[in-house]
Amino acid sequence: MRAALATSTHILSSVPPDDDGRDPVLDRYGDRIGEGAIGPRWVGYLSSTGVYGDARGAWVDESAPTGTGRRVARSAADAAWLDRRARVFRLPGIYGPGRSPLDRVRAGKAHRVDVPNLFSRIHVEDLAAGVIAAFGAPPGAYNLADDLPCSQNDVIALAAGMLGMAPPPIVPVDSLSPMARGFYAEDRRIANGKAKRVLGWQPRYPDYRAGLRALMRSEADAS
Repeated sequence: MRAALATSTHILSSVPPDDDGRDPVLDRYGDRIGEGAIGPRWVGYLSSTGVYGDARGAWVDESAPTGTGRRVARSAADAAWLDRRARVFRLPGIYGPGRSPLDRVRAGKAHRVDVPNLFSRIHVEDLAAGVIAAFGAPPGAYNLADDLPCSQNDVIALAAGMLGMAPPPIVPVDSLSPMARGFYAEDRRIANGKAKRVLGWQPRYPDYRAGLRALMRSEADAS
């Protein structure tokens, strides 16, 4: 790894903080990130919109404070990468082939919850396109999210309808695991205007409807 880092021009970390709240990439290789033997490097980090905490359903952009929610370790890592002049991509829920509401509904693992919280999401192809678009961009934080934050219940209901299945029943949030309850305890809508303006990025799948339709088409083509 150190030999590869010595000659790399671009470094992108997708590694989350460890169980002790530390960033293992920075701990192990921090001395090799940034200025390299062949000159300055492009550095990127995949972070989370969880760093914003609970906004009570309000729109949140990159100027919002971080570190106030349940993702304390992620917020610290986010700040550490920004200090190293990285392009920090703050991501909501990621979905795509093999990892989508369609798959969860089919597997009987989807549920609807008795809270109206709004969430943002991003198709994995739009995530990749945003990172590539930032190759020529200045360091800083960038929200990569679709244009239509909505209730998770709406997404699950649409996925079930597209599969010709009944939507799963609504369950009380108190019946979920502690991790899932933490997810529903925060409510925010992610603004993506900076990424569009600075990176020239536009999501190919601007809402969950377009994303799920594309996944259904790709599954049909593959069958």
